[in-house]
Parts: sequence; structure tokens; C-alpha cells
Amino acid sequence: MGIKRHETALKSIVAAVQAFHQRKQTWKHGLVPPVVMEFPGITAGGGYAGSAGESSSFKYGYFSETVNWAEIVLANGEVVRASRTENKNLFQGAAGAAGTLGIATLLELKLVTAKKYIKLTYHRTSSIEESVDSIKRETANPTHDYVDGIIYSKRLGVVMTGVLTDEKPDKAKEQTFSRPWDPWFYLHVQNKVQEHSWGEAVDYIPLKDYLFRYDRGGFWVGHEAFEYFGGLIPFSNLTRWFLDDFLHTRMLYRALHGANRSFGFMIQNLSLPYATAPQSMEYTADTLDIWPLWLCPLRGIQAPTFHPSTPGTGGGDAKAPPEPMLNIGLWGRASQDLASFAKQNRDLEQRLEELGGRKVLYSHTYYTEPEFWGLYDKAWYDQLRLKYGATGLPSIYDKVKVHVPRLLGTQSWLRRFLSRWPFAGIAGIVVAIRSKDYLHHRESFWKRLWKIVSRQNLN
Repeated sequence: MGIKRHETALKSIVAAVQAFHQRKQTWKHGLVPPVVMEFPGITAGGGYAGSAGESSSFKYGYFSETVNWAEIVLANGEVVRASRTENKNLFQGAAGAAGTLGIATLLELKLVTAKKYIKLTYHRTSSIEESVDSIKRETANPTHDYVDGIIYSKRLGVVMTGVLTDEKPDKAKEQTFSRPWDPWFYLHVQNKVQEHSWGEAVDYIPLKDYLFRYDRGGFWVGHEAFEYFGGLIPFSNLTRWFLDDFLHTRMLYRALHGANRSFGFMIQNLSLPYATAPQSMEYTADTLDIWPLWLCPLRGIQAPTFHPSTPGTGGGDAKAPPEPMLNIGLWGRASQDLASFAKQNRDLEQRLEELGGRKVLYSHTYYTEPEFWGLYDKAWYDQLRLKYGATGLPSIYDKVKVHVPRLLGTQSWLRRFLSRWPFAGIAGIVVAIRSKDYLHHRESFWKRLWKIVSRQNLN
């Protein structure tokens, strides 16, 4: 019986690979998922098991909310289908549970009509409060397909609203972000609003360039690679073009972990009610001085869930209607001392809880176990683990927690030496090159397919 289950699980995984290739065909039919993760390396399964929220999530919710059904391989090898009508508690629980209830190997997604362009309008703001108010107001506009924002400082922010369209004025040129000589998106936005400080600015962006606009530079985390080498490599158009292979998210991720630089670098996605989001940003500005910040509005989601939700504690009050939240991407250099770095994260977690917020659980998590389960519904989760035979798998707390004492107490002198400048950076570069991940973006399928679609004059 066990052998048959594992054979079934293997066939399911093979089917998932085939489905991945079939999924690419949706572009040829003028269709696109309503929520597309900004980084090409994030899989559909990862978006379902994680908490993928993007600039269309104010309208459609998290990526998992666009899934019709999921095929899940349980810990015992059994393959089950989960949906809103079949194994619905598993369908709800596995979304955001980081694979701790089973592994999703096949998904059916909702699709929407694709268009050739995103007409992206940039709205300049002059304060944190104005940025938050503007985003909240724009999400209420039913004509918008995408809304997000970037805050560069306490006095400069940009709220961006996107509309799918096939029409482009003859005088308007296409603005792209996927070629090595193209600008990084966040730098382009900053220049755009400074040039049009008196009012709104507009770009017409090919859909694929918009969906993956943050891939080159990893939002703005790629700038840290230049900062790390202390100005030895200038941060310029020329160097960004020359080093483009290293500056896509897949390669940046490899280098970050190869250099063991995920510590000393704040990696947090914080979701808060609109009412307290400005206080959170004021706190991080005063204590961490990390800029820019990414703002992504999220549709409210009903508890219990491991997605960020509000109101209430224990993952949210299931009897109260879910409220929309604003996600804040906080990524930047922090203390290089491990003990101080851990304290910065602990203090941030405490402030987040005071403001009624939750983390996206890919973030560094320093909660104690009682603190963690004070935020989420442990009884609900334990019942799911028992029902679907997942008690032998690591729990979600086991997967997301950071073991500070272990980090502080077990580093050998060699590891500590190699973590110093510039050896850590060199090690990261070597690991990234050996991964050959740069081949993915050089000849990525979506780039080649977009050329075909464009020639067919997609309607």
C-alpha cells in the first residue's frame, strides 16, 4: 500500500512539471494569472504555500485566493485534492503554511484577460501619511488593476496605479525594464517623479516588463552589493549594465546566502491595518533608517490563516469581517553585530504586535514559541496536522524561527573569519556563479514568448 502511495505521489510530481510547461501557454491565448509574483524564480507552489501578495492583491487577494483547487501530497504519500468544496479545511490551511501540511504539486488557477500594456500612472506624495491615504483611496477605484507604492524618504513617496490596455498613444514610447541597458524600476520611478514634480507622470509598459519590473535589482536590494565593496565598484548605468547577470533576483539570492549575509540585513515584510501603518514606518525610519520602503495593499482575508490578517489576535477574530491591510517591504542593512541585530528584530516584532500587525512568514522570525502561537490559531493548526498525517513534518514555527543562541554559540573561528569583509562577498559571488542561475534570465521563456505574442498583435 505504501509503495503504491509513493508511486502515485511521484506521478503527481511528474504531472506538476508537465503542468508548469502547459501554464506558459496561457500567454499565447491572451490570458494571465490575476496575481503574478514579481520574481520569475517564485513558483506557483511557492506562491500558494507562502503568502504571495502583489500589486493586484488589493483586488484579488493573495495568490492562493486565485487558486481553484490544489493537488497535495501528504506526508504519508497519499495524494488528495483540496478546494473550497473538497477538503476545504486543508485548502485553507495549506495556503501560507510553508509546506507543513503537505506539498502542492498541481494547481488550477483563475485567469484574466491579458493586454499588451500597463498604463502606469505615478502620483507623487510628500509624506508617509499622504502615501498611505493615497494608496487606500486608489484601491477603492474599480478601474485600477494594479496599485503599489514606494517611499523614498519621509518627504518623498510615489503611489502607482496601473490599468491593463491594448492602446498606446503614438507619441508615447514603450518603457521596458527587462534588458541589461534598461533602468532599474525604482530608480526610473524616482527620476520620473522628480522630472514631473508639478503633477502626475505616465508610462506605457509591456505587460511582462511590468509584472517582473522588480526582478533586476531585486527591488533595490541589489544596491547593497555595490555598497558592500565600499565604492570600489561605482553604482552607475555602466556597471549595472556590465554586471546585469549578477543583479537579477535569483543570483542576488544565491550570493546573499553564499556570503551568509542574510544576517546583518533586515529582511521583513510587515502587514498592518491602514490606521497604524504610518506609525510603523515612522518607527523604522527613526530606529533603522532603511529606505526605500515598498507599499503593497492587500485585500482582507478571513481567519484562521497564516497569511497576515486583522483584526484581533490568534490570527484574527473569525467572527469579525476581515479588514484590508497594507504590506510594507523593509529590506536594508542593519547592525552587523549578531546580538544587536537580533535585538533590532525583536524590538521590531514587539512594535508590530502593538500596532496590530503581522509578518509575512518568509521574514526573519525571532518570536519565542509561546509568542508565535499567541499570534496564530494553534488548536486549528494542530487539528489539521493530526487529520492529514502531518505531525511528523516540521511545524511552521520550526521552519520560520531563527535560532539566535545557536548562531551566537556555534560559529567556528574559520566561519567567523570568512564572514568578514571582503571574503564573505567573494564567497557569495563564487556560489552565485557556480549555480548558473544567470542562464534563467538570459533566455527565459517569458521573454521569448512575449516576442511571439507581440508579433501576433494580442487583442
